[in-house]
Amino acid sequence: MSGWFSVVPDKGMLVRQREKLGLSQEDVAKRAGIKLEQYQRYETQENAFTNSSMRIVNAVLTALELDITSFGKGEYCLEPVPEDDPINNILSKI
Repeated sequence: MSGWFSVVPDKGMLVRQREKLGLSQEDVAKRAGIKLEQYQRYETQENAFTNSSMRIVNAVLTALELDITSFGKGEYCLEPVPEDDPINNILSKI
């Protein structure tokens, strides 16, 4: 299965989308049902989506009006996913 990209968002992607929507970091955190500090760590990439549950990734993307399927297909990401990465198993079911 080639063509998948890692779930490491382009640096600044979350910030650009949040600003495009005219939302504060607090707005996004509330929409996603997570703590402000947790969302801030995603924006600074101190915390990676790859270390988060799919529920939280989906909540953040939904809060930012981004599509989880597009995200999974690499539209917001930078690096190819290795064939043996567990995310390939999840994404192949979408």
